[in-house]
Amino acid sequence: MADTKFTTAHLESVGGIQAPQVADIQSEIDKIMLLSEEEFKQEEAKLLRKIDWTLLPALFFLLILNYLDRNALASARVQGIEADLGMEGTNFNTAIIRVLLGLTESPYFPGALFLLSSWYTKKELAFRTAFLYSGSLLSGAFSGFISAGIQHGLDGALGLESWRWLFIIEGAITGVFALATVFILPDYPATTKRLSTREKAMAVYRLEKDVGSKDEDDMTLVQSLKLALKDYRTYMLAIIIITKTTAGAVTQFFPTVVNTFGYNKTMTLLLTAPPYLLTTVLSLVISRMSDRKPERCFHLALPLAVGMVGFIISAVTTKTGPRYFSLFLMLGGLFGSYNVCLAWISSCFPRPRAKRAAAYAIINSLGNVAQIWSPYLYPKGDAPKYTTAFVTNSIMTAISILFCFVLRYCLARNNAQMDREEAADHEAYASASSETKSDAGPLVKKVRYIL
Repeated sequence: MADTKFTTAHLESVGGIQAPQVADIQSEIDKIMLLSEEEFKQEEAKLLRKIDWTLLPALFFLLILNYLDRNALASARVQGIEADLGMEGTNFNTAIIRVLLGLTESPYFPGALFLLSSWYTKKELAFRTAFLYSGSLLSGAFSGFISAGIQHGLDGALGLESWRWLFIIEGAITGVFALATVFILPDYPATTKRLSTREKAMAVYRLEKDVGSKDEDDMTLVQSLKLALKDYRTYMLAIIIITKTTAGAVTQFFPTVVNTFGYNKTMTLLLTAPPYLLTTVLSLVISRMSDRKPERCFHLALPLAVGMVGFIISAVTTKTGPRYFSLFLMLGGLFGSYNVCLAWISSCFPRPRAKRAAAYAIINSLGNVAQIWSPYLYPKGDAPKYTTAFVTNSIMTAISILFCFVLRYCLARNNAQMDREEAADHEAYASASSETKSDAGPLVKKVRYIL
């Protein structure tokens, strides 16, 4: 056993990098491997700060703007878009603007998650994902404040209704900032020009050390899709996301639900903000705990159970106090833990990078399918109870919780299988001759799934 050694395979293979650069980075990796643990941690921490200050702020503010645009339609309903455009029945639920927003903005979030997973280790990812996702939660709060301000100050200005000003202002800001971030966001670790060769080597090596293998980019789109589609984890995670998304569609009708309290338009929009602010804090706390453990299932399932309680309360009462309290439970439960699920996707598909990207795309796409039917859970005719919506959301949340534990069980079995295989490799390696060990090279340690 004393002779047994473990190593990681490197260097990652990526497009857009020349052979001399690969050799330079590889040379630096060899030097990094000779560092003491303390020296390695100091150098890694310095790089991590640089990555954080470059990558996270740009993604964070883009996501706020992305979700402000999405939430604008929900606020516009309170501001009178249905009456102004002559919408009747379920016209609002099938508004064409939803299609246009989906085509242009829905790819952003999975792309951002993939970029994060290309820079951060498994133990770093949930909290960074939470920080990123908190942008979407803050946008819910800001949306209420901004919509209330526009409703109060710009309704009728230049002959335009307040909801039109809402679309104009938020859309213009998003477009300008999106163009600016083209020059800010980094590429992959080995190809980002603003990093030194030493920093590129550190960024590459620490990720390979985290997962025990190199990241390959020599896979075609079709190959990566096939790998992801053949993996059972893709479908289990997709079911969790689909059911969460169905229940989470309540955010698209949040102002509609708050409007049942009977307040004026400005107060209704202001009341939508506090639940989002609380959820933002919960999101960061839950994700930090999940990373430190590290553990995913219980940090996802338990908050979901809290969210389910919120849906049940709203299903059985229309009294203002209990129902408003239930909104805190809904958002805090569903979205306070959402980023844990997103981080779980990355740890379930550590390598190759192309498969991880395909898995993110497939799971996100399947999750967005829920947006087809979920808007029809909130027709005007169901106001103020919306019993069908809240009962359906309770059931969807229960299914999501169930599949959290099913996935955990399957991953635990995979880990146990790797334990047995590794024990057998230990035994064979220990009994092998020196010549055989030299020919075979050091053992490569398999990294276990986070449960």
